[in-house]
Amino acid sequence: MTDPATLSAAEAARRIRDGRLSATALTEALLDRIAMREPGIRAFVHLDPALAQRQAEAVDRAAKAGRAGPLAGLAFGVKDVLDTADQPSQYGSPIWAGHRPRTDAACVALARRAGAVILGKTVTTEFATRHPGPTANPHNPGHTPGGSSSGSAAGAAAGFFHAGFGTQTAGSIIRPAAYCGAVGFKPSFGTLHRAGMKVMSESLDTIGVITRSVGDAAFAMAGLTGGDYGDPEARPGRAPRLGLCWGPTAEQAAPETRQAIERVAAAAARAGAEIVPVEMPEALGAGLAAHALVMNGESAEALAWELDHAPALLSPGLRERMEWGRDQPRAAKEAGRAAFAAARAAVAGVMADIDAILTPSAPGEAPEGLGWTGDPAFNSLWTLLHLPCVTVPVGTGPRGLPLGAQIVTAFGRDREALAWAEWVRQAAVA
Repeated sequence: MTDPATLSAAEAARRIRDGRLSATALTEALLDRIAMREPGIRAFVHLDPALAQRQAEAVDRAAKAGRAGPLAGLAFGVKDVLDTADQPSQYGSPIWAGHRPRTDAACVALARRAGAVILGKTVTTEFATRHPGPTANPHNPGHTPGGSSSGSAAGAAAGFFHAGFGTQTAGSIIRPAAYCGAVGFKPSFGTLHRAGMKVMSESLDTIGVITRSVGDAAFAMAGLTGGDYGDPEARPGRAPRLGLCWGPTAEQAAPETRQAIERVAAAAARAGAEIVPVEMPEALGAGLAAHALVMNGESAEALAWELDHAPALLSPGLRERMEWGRDQPRAAKEAGRAAFAAARAAVAGVMADIDAILTPSAPGEAPEGLGWTGDPAFNSLWTLLHLPCVTVPVGTGPRGLPLGAQIVTAFGRDREALAWAEWVRQAAVA
């Protein structure tokens, strides 16, 4: 008999709705898997198996009554910068230790409404910035899983849940997903409402999902939003026109990344894709140059209370960046936001001539050690542009750790981003 924990999200939900599988049995199978591997991965900051089982029992009762939602019985991990009414929300900071919100974040509430089981809270770096938590890479515990969505990426890759909520301000969905060999999906900016999130940057923060497959990401997003995210595993009627883009940070690509992206491009071309080199307009480089100032300036505003009332409980690195951001002139932040807007206007012309951009997901393999979560060099640009991005695993590097390829499409073309990402993944492994 098939282990329920290995079923795709769509198949598991279908079986629960049809009465061929119970949400309770599925949750038990996932909890068994967690019990085996969690001590070495440490994806969760809070996990209550009894609470998870009570949620699953409620799903089973709803299913028997014919009220199963589109995500019936599927397990979600929730990054701990997103509020949960029944579990602590501590934002990766001792300042908020033991904090119990009264309500769920909007995305969590939507998951519950659709029938999902909120399995637990996953580790985040401090306020979704850089100071790491204890999570290890599931492929090698001596290496980082990336950040800031550390626990969601590691947990999804380890098969602990069907989808892990992540957030991205620079590279916090795409990079950790790539490091862990998972699929990361950062939708178009604003797709999932940020109510109930510990927001850091008004201009940048985006909620998305990390999953085991592109199909699972599409299924989860459709269930959360009611939108049409298609069936990425269905072969499209034509091959794509892909823009190969190294971007303004091209020199930061490690040899294994450069080789991987070139290999993926060649495989896509053999499968029928048209590969065209893409050079970014100067406005995009100017936008990227403003990213750190806008991000840290807005984050300093978001952490105004913590800076004023508990600065000693901030990590030294974060406190330094927040103090720098706080001291930036208002005019400089406004100029940075204007640079973002100009970059978004400029990229529209680039995207008009191609179906999607093919670009690295990260500079290289996951760095050794847990003290640094890696560099968002190949992510910050796409985040400030507000474009949908997908990373898919495309092999391993010299240390046997996963490498990812990133697919980016025009704003609002989220369904196409998922479809072309899966097309590229299949071409790469053919």
